[in-house]
Amino acid sequence: MALEVQQHTRDEKADPHYDNNDNPGHDLKEIKSIKQFLNEARDENKRIWYLAGPVIFTCIAQYSLGATTQVFAGHLSTLELDAVSMEDLVISGLAYGIMLGMASALETICGQANGAKQLHMLGVYMQRSWVILTLMCICLLPIYLFATPILRLFHQNEEIASLAGKFSLYMIPKLFTYGLNFRILKFLQAQSKVMTMAVVSAFALVFHLFLNWLLIIHLRLGLVGAAIALNASWWFIVFGQFSYIAMGYCPGAWNGFSRLAFKDLAEFTKLSIGSAIMMCVEFWNLVITIVVAGNLRNAQIAVGAMSICLNLFGWHNMIFLGFNASISVRISNELGAGRPRAAKFSILVVLMSSVSLAIFSFLLTLALRDVYGIPFTNNPDVADAVSSLAILFAITLFLNGIQPVLSGVAIGAGWQWLIAYVNLGSYYLIGFPLGFVLAFPLKKGVQGMWTGQLCGVGLQTAILIIITLKTNWDHEASQANSRIEKWGGSTKTPEVNSMD
Repeated sequence: MALEVQQHTRDEKADPHYDNNDNPGHDLKEIKSIKQFLNEARDENKRIWYLAGPVIFTCIAQYSLGATTQVFAGHLSTLELDAVSMEDLVISGLAYGIMLGMASALETICGQANGAKQLHMLGVYMQRSWVILTLMCICLLPIYLFATPILRLFHQNEEIASLAGKFSLYMIPKLFTYGLNFRILKFLQAQSKVMTMAVVSAFALVFHLFLNWLLIIHLRLGLVGAAIALNASWWFIVFGQFSYIAMGYCPGAWNGFSRLAFKDLAEFTKLSIGSAIMMCVEFWNLVITIVVAGNLRNAQIAVGAMSICLNLFGWHNMIFLGFNASISVRISNELGAGRPRAAKFSILVVLMSSVSLAIFSFLLTLALRDVYGIPFTNNPDVADAVSSLAILFAITLFLNGIQPVLSGVAIGAGWQWLIAYVNLGSYYLIGFPLGFVLAFPLKKGVQGMWTGQLCGVGLQTAILIIITLKTNWDHEASQANSRIEKWGGSTKTPEVNSMD
């Protein structure tokens, strides 16, 4: 099959960050030389990094809020580390997975509406998502209120369950930031306003580090101080980003609060649920891993080692979530604008970058296998347990350089329900049962559990590759146009719907 590239004007090539949605109808033509391919790949790569760079920084900064608190807690005691990790990875993790997953519905429809030049609908879509997600936050409150009994139900260590449950009560305010923050992020990403996200997150991280030092180290408030720091920092992000929008820096996309926010909620909820299942099945796989670790012998050592690896995995994942977001924006914009072949070329280019970084991550992890756990713990047994997972951990990081990109393609195209089924089969029919058998009947412990999960990730990645290769992108562009028209994209006068 012939390689294809996007056709640009001379002025467009002079600025690699231009918005190619200004030229609807220009799609791809066949590549006639290697030089032409390299030139077009270079320009597309610049567009990808223009989106991915700030998003990667934003993801790392926001993830670091919880991760740095774990570092501070780890130097109080192993029990405090386990309690904060259990709350962050299990209790908040359940909510985080649902909130982030449901937000990918907004990523699909906002990106496609932006590509189709239906800019006024972006704010409406964000408000619809706020309505749905605020209700979901209320539904999730019992998980926080009854965290200790839930952890006991999964046979977690009594000391860890008790302290983690207490910490979960302190973290209820953060739950509602999930219902607001992720929607604002997707709204801004769809318009490529990614530098704003990065700046607000940078200030929030500096603020958070100061609060952790002040409350945990200087005032010695322990986990109470940790909770105050986390809640305050997350609300700082929400207010900072929404202030940018409300002050008029998203002209056309934000026209004030609208009655249309309460229209077509059923269809929007359906896509949101599919998105949540797609993301949650994958994210909860990590939650199950840490819960199972709590049932192994030497539970505190096992949970500590797993939480450190998953913490590092989370930081690594933030980098590739940047690629996930950038390819999702590119795919949804191109499909919304009716340029299916341009979408295919974007996938090829972003995979070239992400695989290169994945190989680097693999090699770096093996080189630092004896030291990367030390900053998180004073316990040498925990550090040794982390080192023993190095090979499995390195392979996981390599696969994680491919899988999020393909998931981003799925989000941009609106395949959430299809990928949800793939994830269910890969993780819960293959990965988890295999890991359980290796960890308990075959007594392979943490290594056995991780091996099973790794097999699930490998299978999922292979299936996503096959789906992407076999996709009819002309049909996907047609589907994008139908979706926009169905959910109100043909509305011409947004002012008449305003509640202001």
